Amino acid sequence: MRPFLLGLLLALTLPPFPLGFLAPVVLAFLLQGGFRTGFLMGLGFWGLHLIWLPQSFAQLFGPLGALPFLPLVLFKALSFGLLFALTPMPLARVGGWVVLEWLTEQGDLAFPWGFLGYSLVEAPGRVLAAWGGVYLLSLLVLLVAWGLRERRYWILLPWGVLWLFPLPPEAGPERALLVQGNVNPLAKVQGQLDQGVYLRLTKEALAQYPEAGLVVWPETAVWQIPEEVNRLLQDRLLLTGLNLYGPNRAVLYQGGQVLGHYDKVRLVPFGERFPFRETLGGVYGFFFQAFGLGELADRTPGDRLAPLGPYGTMICYESAFPSVARTLVREGAGVLVLLTNDAWYGPSFGGKQHFALGRLRAVETGRWLLRAGNDGITASIDPYGRVVAQIPPHQEGYLLVPYSLKEGRTLYVRYGDWAVGMALTLFLWGLILRMRAPGWRNR
Repeated sequence: MRPFLLGLLLALTLPPFPLGFLAPVVLAFLLQGGFRTGFLMGLGFWGLHLIWLPQSFAQLFGPLGALPFLPLVLFKALSFGLLFALTPMPLARVGGWVVLEWLTEQGDLAFPWGFLGYSLVEAPGRVLAAWGGVYLLSLLVLLVAWGLRERRYWILLPWGVLWLFPLPPEAGPERALLVQGNVNPLAKVQGQLDQGVYLRLTKEALAQYPEAGLVVWPETAVWQIPEEVNRLLQDRLLLTGLNLYGPNRAVLYQGGQVLGHYDKVRLVPFGERFPFRETLGGVYGFFFQAFGLGELADRTPGDRLAPLGPYGTMICYESAFPSVARTLVREGAGVLVLLTNDAWYGPSFGGKQHFALGRLRAVETGRWLLRAGNDGITASIDPYGRVVAQIPPHQEGYLLVPYSLKEGRTLYVRYGDWAVGMALTLFLWGLILRMRAPGWRNR
């Protein structure tokens, strides 16, 4: 029972909960134990960390919407059980934990949630993500935990510094208008999308904030660019999501012309793309019918990650992937723009959790992040990860926000996931120490 409770406590150290500073203390008790400890800890951790899934889906689709929660939690708990079984040495577990996080970002079933580095999202020390990404933060949290386990309590001093040191100001001379329509997500799926809400809100906003040079609408905001938008925008740029039947698309529009488009590359498994459909066709059909969605087709993924001019556009789920933002900046993005529809989370804390993940993409890349959400959280985030301005969720609204087009590359953009390589080295070194012959240390 103790590992299960520790898993619950560990989940409380990650967003949206405010106990990130306690993460190493909890982890210090989890650097020992085998498969059973890891599995029970995983049940507690993932059960609480992902509790938004049954909360949101049950409200949207009825009681059956909660069914996918159980196999996901069991699978994630099993992965922790295997990690603990393979890493009896604490140092090996420190490295193996980060490697496991990295593996969850890879492949068609990627689900990069629950990284320990996000415990620092409210700490000024998150700026270290510009050196090695969220994986470096995860490694630091685990190393502090390892130090506590070894009774090296002095390590709490640098850990405390990460939560206390001041950050410099950041200027944002450009102005963008972010629009939040608060449209029911099921209405979009069922073809009842009202495009007029974005025209109305944009008209009101531009009358109040004519200095805006860029207007941003969220993911799948409209079926097509409305004809009225030319007169409304004049020479301003519009970046919006289109609700197409094939790709999940973002377009950059100005003066009656589409200047470029980007199709979402990282699709949501079992949401926009249905893996193993030939084998699981009957299971999918049951849920589609139970949810009243009819027969859903897979979205068409984009060919490559590329910015729209200087705007590194991400669509919803993609903001959870460090590699996506990094690639966009390497391809020339001067600012990150996230178009999202978090209304699927319903009243749960899933939307706040998703928002926290995206904040680190700004830090990792040294870019401003403009976030336009259908029902929130719509916000501007500076390159230090600070929320400069935001609209409260679950309501219509618009917001004039600052940003700037940045140049240069952070160490993370240049060198990528080198912290994972360090973690892999610790993992292997820990295993070597475990397998060494008696008396090896004294030779």
